[in-house]
Amino acid sequence: MLPLPETPVSLTIDRLGQLGEGVASWQGRTVFIPGAFPGDTVRVHLESQGRVLRGLLREVVSSGPGRREAPCSLAGECGGCDWLGLAESAQRSAKQEIVLSTLEHLGHLRREDFTVRPLLVAPRDWGYRRRAVLHPAGKGALGYFSRRSHERLAVSECGALTPVLTALPGKLAPLLKPLAKDTEEVLLLAEGDKAAFAVNLTGQVTARHVEAAEAAVRALRLEGAVLVPKEGSPRVLGKPALRSYSPLRPEVPLYLRPDSFAQAHAEANVGLVTSAIFELAARDEDSVLELYSGNGNFTFPLAAGSASVLGVESSPVGVELAQRSAREAGVSNVRFVQGDARKVCDGLVSEGRRFDVCLADPPRAGAPGLAKWMVALGIRRVVYVACDPASLARDAAGLVEAGYKPQALQVVDMFPQTHHVEAVMSFERPGTGKGR
Repeated sequence: MLPLPETPVSLTIDRLGQLGEGVASWQGRTVFIPGAFPGDTVRVHLESQGRVLRGLLREVVSSGPGRREAPCSLAGECGGCDWLGLAESAQRSAKQEIVLSTLEHLGHLRREDFTVRPLLVAPRDWGYRRRAVLHPAGKGALGYFSRRSHERLAVSECGALTPVLTALPGKLAPLLKPLAKDTEEVLLLAEGDKAAFAVNLTGQVTARHVEAAEAAVRALRLEGAVLVPKEGSPRVLGKPALRSYSPLRPEVPLYLRPDSFAQAHAEANVGLVTSAIFELAARDEDSVLELYSGNGNFTFPLAAGSASVLGVESSPVGVELAQRSAREAGVSNVRFVQGDARKVCDGLVSEGRRFDVCLADPPRAGAPGLAKWMVALGIRRVVYVACDPASLARDAAGLVEAGYKPQALQVVDMFPQTHHVEAVMSFERPGTGKGR
């Protein structure tokens, strides 16, 4: 293997990789270059990171057709929006191709073997994020991680956030100064014109923490806050559970809380849920197993077109919010179980339970072992909602090996200005029995 040059080299970017980096070639080796886009000619300093060769961007010699002026002054430093310098049309094309290529190369699923639906475009490209994770950034400030590091970049305003949250980092930071040394993260959440926050603490909740958080809620006219200790139950202040509505079922309230997961793009979430329900193709007599059900984002639309839904979720807060929605709307054909999906599925198998269809919306790590549970539970059709193309590819390969055939793929542009993407993929296995 040739030694790496000590001076920068010139490279031309061929494509974008799964993690959003520009991909080029040097001496037959693949080079990953953050901040570079297809068609760019760049000068980079090469360095090895294990078996991976990376290029540190020193200069853009000439711009590719998709490069543009970033609409944020922090774009070069902030780790949040890594594709701000790339036009939206180029972002969308890249996302569709990244998911398909990952399925092919990692999952060994040919794109010709299933229906590829047109990319679902988010209604807003900027100012759409209704949730954010901030970190103490020194001198009483809050901020994001810097690009490709865990150094903190202080932020007073963020144009990627919804209008009610845009200036909240700068306004909230001085009010939470008494908590600063005990703070791990500050979580922001908005729904419409209402906002709340949560603080993940490094230890236990104290009276000083409560006093500062309550003062911040009052001063900024927020709905409420949640103080989350390292161990034990959260301390709820005010009314931080923000009322939204269930996609496709506006008569069902859906509650969001800053210390619980919610999709970042409210409008794109409607498209995501619609796509998942369409792909599942549940029938009125079907029993549905929903894994990683969260606060019920998919649950209540699923319940409208099936006999019953069993939602499995590990987060106590998520289950609490979902049960509240079901109770207030009088939805009687849903049930929620709090627990690890793997352990719950093992229990369902041992009980001899059967289901007709399953919707799984796992975290970024995916759902290892999903295929064996689907077979054991007699499930004929699976819809997998993915926030990571590699996890989707690995779990899809497992389903195919177990006899499920890929049916369709829908990529959703849930996170404009970033390389992150959501995808909905359906699989079907013939010869399965009726659920109960």
